[in-house]
Amino acid sequence: MITFFRGILDSSTLDTAVIDVSGIGYRVNIPGSTAEKLPAAGRDVKLFIVESVAMYGGSTSYYGFLTAEERDMFQLIKDEVPGTGAKKALDYLDKITKSLPDFTRAVSNKDSALLTGIFGFSKKTADKLVMGLKDKIGTVTISGPVKWSPKTLAGPREEAVAGLVALGYKEALSRQTVERAAESMPEGTIAADLIRRALQEL
Repeated sequence: MITFFRGILDSSTLDTAVIDVSGIGYRVNIPGSTAEKLPAAGRDVKLFIVESVAMYGGSTSYYGFLTAEERDMFQLIKDEVPGTGAKKALDYLDKITKSLPDFTRAVSNKDSALLTGIFGFSKKTADKLVMGLKDKIGTVTISGPVKWSPKTLAGPREEAVAGLVALGYKEALSRQTVERAAESMPEGTIAADLIRRALQEL
């Protein structure tokens, strides 16, 4: 079983990378979050790998990630979430890499609101992720602190989200926009100012 490729990045797109390993070019499927962080072509790169062999004598596909944590999370989602193949698992991971610690906490706490508000999953997908992973999420070791403590998710931000929802915007979009607005504004900004900034983006 291949654990990782280390070599020269030959080329890359938004969802693939070609790694030159001792003169052999391996095509690797990657999430968008990995594509954004790849070095320039011709530079050294290391990708942690999941192999997938098609049934009935098919070809081998490779899925690559910048960290072992991302690789293990991808594998867990693909194996444990019903109806989730490799492509969909890559799409999910692209959102989850905003903060693996927060995603792990949300699943452990069965917090669908965090999954929809911060990570942008639909309510149906959030519930499916919780049901599929709640008993398995502890098998993946995730390091680092959470970004969004319960305190930061309360107060003016929640008021701003509620205000946008009252204006007719969907909750997931409202939360994402308020979070972006809050990141560019001083600590302690009141809800009304957050709503004004969010409306400018919307």
